[in-house]
Amino acid sequence: MKVLGFKDFFTSGWMFQEKEWALKSQYQMLNFGLVSSSFALLYGIAGNYVRDVHGIILVESFLLFMNILLFFLLRKDKKYIKIVSWILTFQFSIFFLFLFYQYEPDELKHIWLFTFPIILLFFQEKKSAVYWILFMVVLLVIAPLQGIVETSYSLFQATYISVVLVIVSIIIYFYQDKMDKARRLILQQQSMLKSINIELANQVDELKLQDQLLSSQSKQAVMGEMISMIAHQWRQPLSTVTLQIASLEIEKKLGHDVDAEDVDKVLANVSDTIIYLSDTIDDFQTYFHPKKEKSEIELDELIGRVINFSKPRLKGTRIKIEFAEVDEIFISTYINELIQVLLNIVNNAVDALLEDDIKNPKIYIKAQVTASDSVIVKISDNAKGISSENMEHLFEPYFSTKGKNGTGLGLYMSQMIMQKQFGTIIEVQSSKDGSIFKVEIPIDIK
Repeated sequence: MKVLGFKDFFTSGWMFQEKEWALKSQYQMLNFGLVSSSFALLYGIAGNYVRDVHGIILVESFLLFMNILLFFLLRKDKKYIKIVSWILTFQFSIFFLFLFYQYEPDELKHIWLFTFPIILLFFQEKKSAVYWILFMVVLLVIAPLQGIVETSYSLFQATYISVVLVIVSIIIYFYQDKMDKARRLILQQQSMLKSINIELANQVDELKLQDQLLSSQSKQAVMGEMISMIAHQWRQPLSTVTLQIASLEIEKKLGHDVDAEDVDKVLANVSDTIIYLSDTIDDFQTYFHPKKEKSEIELDELIGRVINFSKPRLKGTRIKIEFAEVDEIFISTYINELIQVLLNIVNNAVDALLEDDIKNPKIYIKAQVTASDSVIVKISDNAKGISSENMEHLFEPYFSTKGKNGTGLGLYMSQMIMQKQFGTIIEVQSSKDGSIFKVEIPIDIK
């Protein structure tokens, strides 16, 4: 037999589910009844032995033996609980009746009768408890009337005790009924809370999937812009290479001599152009690399990459980007994610300047170190600003002022990236003279 801890002692070592709370309570009360009555019986045996009252010692010893037997029976198998409940109730009933029939009223042995409703409450079902109460009341009332066993209680005393016993039983019954209803209500509320938690978990999963979808769409949108930038960035160098090679071919077809120095010069230019195109591919390939790694980079270099990515869009426009370079500031961060955020803001500034047709369109980029081990990057423009109506929805998904030309995901995903990966937010100030976007970047991201 396994050794039980104090916590498991009164449940006989059995495990119960939440819905089995009534059965668990019954086990606890049975064990408590067995233990407490055993101590009471031991005390009675010792007291009666000292007082030389040997008549009841045999009865008390038998009941103590039965308690020990029932104690082990509860731990044998769960199916024995009904048998144990019935035997224990029967023992208490007979024992209480024995005290009532054998002792004088002034010895107050009948007081033990008032524990009987409590025993019935936890040992028996409600219907069975009614029968046991009726059984006890009948035997109490007929005690003074029967002539088999002589009793010291009058009919009035027996009736009075029976009425009090019934009243106590009713009080305890309604108390237990209220407790049962309260317990059922608590279990219902717990069940509702579990259902709500499951529903919330499902909603969280749906939001995560939606977030992943938005992130993917944002990446695709940025990729489309990047491909367009690559096309712009490659067009002029490729045109130059084509013209240089075509010039050599024309010279040869016209029969002109092409000296080695001219060929070497053209080849050198072609080689430089190819290296430039290769570097461009490396920059974009690094940007779209799926693996997110923390890397150290100088802030000037990071912003320089953003500006280089933006240059193809600026060709053919009057827009100028001014960057106030800072002394050596190194940050340990997620480079590609920061480029995406800053590039989205710069592209939005370009769109605003083109739409408002500003005479001297400019974008200013400035960085400064704060006292909280972070860097504030400010990107401002001299466009006509953002309306208060649009400002309220600026970082909402799918909100765009560009019509069919905008996805409405750029600023939303930029804000999500800063919140989730950098623990900061993008702040915006706008007026009729332009807009300022503030991006706080931790110097060493945790």
